[in-house]
Amino acid sequence: MEHSNENLRRTPLYALHVELGAKIVPFAGYEMPVQYPTGIIKEHLHTREKAGLFDVSHMGQAFLRGPDPARSMEKLAPSDFAGLKEGMQRYGLLLNDQGCVKDDFMLTRLADEPALYLVVNASMKESDFAYISERLEGEVTLTPRPDRALLALQGPRAGAVLDKLSPGIDFLSFMRVARAKVAGVDAIVGRTGYTGEDGFEISVQAEDAETVARALLADPDVMPIGLGARDSLRLEAGLCLYGHDIDETTDPAEANLVWAIGKRRKTELGFPAAAKIMDRVLNGTAKKRVGIRPDGRAPARDGTEIADKTGRIIGKITSGGFGPSLGAPIAMGYVETAFAADGTEVDLLVRGKALPARIAPMPFVPHRYKRGAPK
Repeated sequence: MEHSNENLRRTPLYALHVELGAKIVPFAGYEMPVQYPTGIIKEHLHTREKAGLFDVSHMGQAFLRGPDPARSMEKLAPSDFAGLKEGMQRYGLLLNDQGCVKDDFMLTRLADEPALYLVVNASMKESDFAYISERLEGEVTLTPRPDRALLALQGPRAGAVLDKLSPGIDFLSFMRVARAKVAGVDAIVGRTGYTGEDGFEISVQAEDAETVARALLADPDVMPIGLGARDSLRLEAGLCLYGHDIDETTDPAEANLVWAIGKRRKTELGFPAAAKIMDRVLNGTAKKRVGIRPDGRAPARDGTEIADKTGRIIGKITSGGFGPSLGAPIAMGYVETAFAADGTEVDLLVRGKALPARIAPMPFVPHRYKRGAPK
């Protein structure tokens, strides 16, 4: 994209992306790198083998303050935030009054700080912040932090790479978060990410983002990675993309995200449409999110209809593409629950043709998070 679109925003790393030869595309209101000259397949495989650096500064970062912001957030999400220990992060689902998903987000209780640290999806940040502020008025003060950038370092070499720039950081295990120095810069570092690989997300002041990015890219194990490979990596990992695999027409039970409902919350309730959601958890839903493996080589994209073997439409694909780690097409979507068992044969209606496929377990590629207590 040679020209600038005045309606699109740029992250603090925009100039670096251009310098690195990125192909820039509009995404979630920003000019973002979709790929670099190496191409999506090589970027994807490099992240699985070594370490990839992603610019996710378009995501919405904020801090929540109040007498008990964790308990307050439980009014809007089914997670156990009150039980969140210091230095830990938890996945949450922001629900509307019908119990459907307005967005998914991450919430962190930093050590020795009263405020909770919130990260939401880029396309939803303004509406999420408004919704939380309105619903929790008088209980919580939400302070957006557009002055912060966010980088993700993902892959099996991520720990070794980051430990050179932030000695001791490899001590963190999955979903643990700490304030640390990275390349001499103050940062919030979490052992998290959205690729299924081990890795970190690094939040810094916007003016420090390029310093950190260049320091990471100076390591021979690190390559810059665009949105194209980010999407194929998270699809292989069986992770939902908001606006595709979860949205305001799906609830946590249908989306197979019941694990995001805290054990205590299943009986205490107190979140939007709690009774309805728990009834669906216990008694089943009409549709379910499933993994799909098309036969052959042709990928089936989102929106593709799924039919049973008689030709009756039973669902549709919400994310689909080529899985570079597998050398084969993969997809996820929703089908009628009667067809949701692994191994069920279905057809995908691609350009008027019925292409055979089967329901398959997710993740398509095993997760490699660094779990367990820090040593």
